[in-house]
Amino acid sequence: MTALIDREQLHTEIKAGAVTVVDALGGYYYAKQHLPGAIPLVENDVAELAGSLLPDRAAAIVTYCSNPACPNSQRVADKLTGLGYTNVRKYREGIEDWVAAGLPTESGQLTG
Repeated sequence: MTALIDREQLHTEIKAGAVTVVDALGGYYYAKQHLPGAIPLVENDVAELAGSLLPDRAAAIVTYCSNPACPNSQRVADKLTGLGYTNVRKYREGIEDWVAAGLPTESGQLTG
């Protein structure tokens, strides 16, 4: 099982630029609202896109989804680990928790 990261630690790492955040929902949900600096990467695209979106396989990566019951973040984390990424964690709660805590989010168009 992928190691978990809590909201406070993730917020600190995002502010420090010490982590790459991966939105495992993608699509409409990413465009509507995502964690600061997050990149969209859904389970079906990991094998094809991970190398170009996440070139450093030792870099700190955190996957997230909507809430703890959403399986997408764990599935993306597992696929990344299977591809040789060595520092992958999963946000313990998800964007619903992040928003409820009043932390900033971003919105925007998908690229590519």
